[in-house]
Amino acid sequence: MTERSRWLLPEGIEELLPQQAEHLERLRRQVLDLFHRWGYELVLTPLTEYIESLLIGRGDDLDLQTYKLIDQLSGRLMGVRADITPQVARIDSHHLKRQAPTRLCYVGPVLHTRPAGLAASREPIQVGAELYGHGGIESDIEIIHLMVETLRTTGVSNIHLDLGHVAIFRSLAQEAGLADKQEAMLFDAMQRKAKPEMSAMLREFKLNDAWRDIFLTLVDLNGSEEVLQEAGRLLRSRSGAVQDALARLGLISAAVRRRLEGVPLHFDLAELRGYRYKTGIVFAAFAPGHGQELARGGRYDEVSGAYGTARPATGFSADLKTLIRLSGESPYQVRAILAPYLDDSALDNLVGELRSKGERVVSALPGQAGSACELGCDRELKLVSGVWCVVPLSGTH
Repeated sequence: MTERSRWLLPEGIEELLPQQAEHLERLRRQVLDLFHRWGYELVLTPLTEYIESLLIGRGDDLDLQTYKLIDQLSGRLMGVRADITPQVARIDSHHLKRQAPTRLCYVGPVLHTRPAGLAASREPIQVGAELYGHGGIESDIEIIHLMVETLRTTGVSNIHLDLGHVAIFRSLAQEAGLADKQEAMLFDAMQRKAKPEMSAMLREFKLNDAWRDIFLTLVDLNGSEEVLQEAGRLLRSRSGAVQDALARLGLISAAVRRRLEGVPLHFDLAELRGYRYKTGIVFAAFAPGHGQELARGGRYDEVSGAYGTARPATGFSADLKTLIRLSGESPYQVRAILAPYLDDSALDNLVGELRSKGERVVSALPGQAGSACELGCDRELKLVSGVWCVVPLSGTH
């Protein structure tokens, strides 16, 4: 290892410099204030815990993304959280145990073994909101609305929404008689839009032509609201669960259009994020010029039952690091006042008063090197006619 390479960070791991960190912290406060105004209560979850609890109800996807380590006190296997959502579900189900709907929010770092996409961080700052205890479309609508408002609060514009419903494919797979392994294989091929591979797979599964046509057509059911009408015609003879999912998707999209006028909606009945643990609608937000989703969410009614009390649940999450890159805002410019280092009670009192009003005051230490500009100062305290005053820093006006 060379002297230079000693300071290199692992791929996908980064540090934030002062202006970036200030910018992220400002956005974090704005988002949490937004959640507070909507009635969401803040919770803090542990960075690491026993692996059995951390992965419960989430399947292989989260397992592959989770770093494991041995607890030196107990000898048990632990994991560093790769997603905060299951931890929040545990708080609602195991600790709060409320009858009424519960709105919880969170923010904190998570760690991934691999980046979620190109140029994505392996150490995102995950922020999100979850609504427990209500299974109606109204809670899904609220979460989608809050997700869009969160992006707007951070300065992201031109938001596009992508909507789907996992029950459509899941119900079709069950109705077609696919085994769990076959369903998983077909799902993976469908996510890659690999129609030739799907066609060969469906022949291998010995499904008839009608079922092959349905699954192959499902891949192409993406686009504007006409997709729902086309799906309704294609699947009109299928199970009630499929019809209920299409109807619910239609009602939610109509309500979202009314509440979020001007936000384009896109439907994709084969793009099923979080399929292995989601149970209903799934959604994601995108912005032009950025290929990866900015925020994602959906309904996951079955996760909390593993912690004690089964409760309907819906929520969303995003990465604050991604949002600050796309916010369109300039990095936060810190303005500070330089104060001389003197044994002067009047000066000390003024410095305390300025800081209590929210001003940033930096003391000039005796013999220090460098300029005031390096400290972020644009003003200074000077004695003017026997009175300490805030004046523009010499050379900045």
